[in-house]
Amino acid sequence: MYPEDQERDEKVQPSPEPKKGLTRRSFLSRVGAAGVAATASPILAGAAISEIGRSEEETALAGTTAITLKVNGVEHHLQIEPRMSLLDCLREELSLTGTKKGCDHGQCGACTVHINGRRVNSCLTFAAMHEGDEITTIEGLGQPDMLHPLQAAFVEHDGLQCGYCTSGQIMSAAAMVREPWGKEDTDVQEAMAGNICRCGAYPNIVAAIQQVRGAGGRA
Repeated sequence: MYPEDQERDEKVQPSPEPKKGLTRRSFLSRVGAAGVAATASPILAGAAISEIGRSEEETALAGTTAITLKVNGVEHHLQIEPRMSLLDCLREELSLTGTKKGCDHGQCGACTVHINGRRVNSCLTFAAMHEGDEITTIEGLGQPDMLHPLQAAFVEHDGLQCGYCTSGQIMSAAAMVREPWGKEDTDVQEAMAGNICRCGAYPNIVAAIQQVRGAGGRA
């Protein structure tokens, strides 16, 4: 190739395409922005942090609902997720952990509480459904220095072993003694069929309940 041809070809070569990505100008712009943020006054920085905090709080509250629950005679004003079960609300929001979370499917009875005097599996009902209701948990039934007759009877008859089901058993029994069941042990067994004891303390549980029923004990 002649020199003059090579010179002509070089003149008509297309200009290289600009590289994509971080350019010198964008790099300097970012460095400058970082410097401004670092040297901002504490007032501006505090305002920015507060704004971030408000945004996070608003995000956390989005999708929740305000409710008032009356539990063991005390009203509690709560902000909860609408689909929260009464069981989770009692344990996580009110720290009433005497109500146990067993199967979470309404099959074991460990989560039994009273709603307006009736026994209910708290894992199967939404907390938001019970505004205005009277809710009683095992903590509201009796205390160590003033046991409910059923609590005392369970201790006397050794109606518990591991103890996990005990609060649900007692809450169910406390409602059962007000219900129109027969007088026989088999009637008690049928009435308490929704409460499972994995340790197998059923005979002692029935004996404790029958003692309270015979004494005319009431919840």
